[in-house]
Amino acid sequence: MTHSIPSPREFLTSLFNAAVKAADPLTGIAAHLPERPKGKTIVIGAGKGAAQMARALESIWDGPLEGVVVTRYGYGCETEHVEIIEASHPVPDAAGLAASKRLVETVKDLSADDLVIALVCGGGSALLPSPPQGLTLEDEIALNEMLLASGAPISAMNLVRKHLSTIKGGRLAAATKARVVSLIVSDIPGDNPAHVASGPTVPDRSTRHEALEIIAQYGLELPQAAIDHLNSAAADAPLPGDPTFARNSHHIIASAGVSLEAAAVLARAGGIEAAILSDAIEGESRDVALVHAAIAKEVSGRNRPFAKPVVILSGGETTVTLRSKGGKGGRNGEFALAAALAFDGYDIHLLAADTDGIDGSENNAGAFADGSTVKRLRAAGLDPRHILDANDSYSGFKAIGDLFETGPTGTNVNDFRATLIL
Repeated sequence: MTHSIPSPREFLTSLFNAAVKAADPLTGIAAHLPERPKGKTIVIGAGKGAAQMARALESIWDGPLEGVVVTRYGYGCETEHVEIIEASHPVPDAAGLAASKRLVETVKDLSADDLVIALVCGGGSALLPSPPQGLTLEDEIALNEMLLASGAPISAMNLVRKHLSTIKGGRLAAATKARVVSLIVSDIPGDNPAHVASGPTVPDRSTRHEALEIIAQYGLELPQAAIDHLNSAAADAPLPGDPTFARNSHHIIASAGVSLEAAAVLARAGGIEAAILSDAIEGESRDVALVHAAIAKEVSGRNRPFAKPVVILSGGETTVTLRSKGGKGGRNGEFALAAALAFDGYDIHLLAADTDGIDGSENNAGAFADGSTVKRLRAAGLDPRHILDANDSYSGFKAIGDLFETGPTGTNVNDFRATLIL
């Protein structure tokens, strides 16, 4: 096989861009546009790509509409009819609390003749704090911080969140008599629509008892008021069979699987074979990195299980268990650094990034790594193993100019990992 790529980093960046383009909400919204109602059309939404989803909907909706969506600070965009509220992510704040109340107020007095279009994507859980009676915003902030540091998979985190909320777990949809059509960009392994943003408009069959089991499993020290709430019927979320949801529908309009296929097609067009491991990989980020690195080294040294040149693609959502305080970086930076340590010296090039353009709490989408990363970190006076142990991948990659920065992408189908073996 012949191959011609401008440079490994440009090639990997082009694959990321193809994956993001395939998750463009406009395409998915157009394919699942509901019919105009007899009454009003109201738009609500939450997530890091919710503003761009609202703008896309406005561009193709044939009729009047209004509403409000909430997104992360700095992720808003110009819209004509839908109000954009910005709030904090990944840790909730008062702006998010006010936004949650606004969404409920926006739909609560609608009639059966009205239509609610819910635009939901990743990040909505943190952007929609709404603690139940007896708990405060500070309690929800503490819960979020504990969950993010626990190493629990996103499905487990969202299960706990939705049972300590008055808006998640289908409760936002249950607050209105209008028909609700949810258009969802999935950032969840397996694409369960009830798990995206903790399902504000899509219920599931999880229970408060399962939430308590997760809390015990991960040793989360929640306030007693939270435990008391979970031990009461008040924490029960509505179930899918509830008549409230009988006329509602939901559609996954973009997902990691579609995005990885788009990246694979582009790679093959450039003469590089592509292999997709999975679009639903979970687990501790540094552990997942070791598996990816082991496969890459096997390809590099023995041309198995794939023949080089090849790019190995994967998606999903890994997690990071915080081992120290003060470090900067997200799960993709941690993945890239752990992988770099494992394939030090090999002709392997990697990009690990979040498709929404933000990895963790900083402004980078992720990071590049290759067989020279460890050497260059040490030349900069940094110990890569120490940086990894301190969960400080951002500082290391910043020092050597290997951060991958895109700005807001307007979508979110979770992690994108591409490992190129030449």
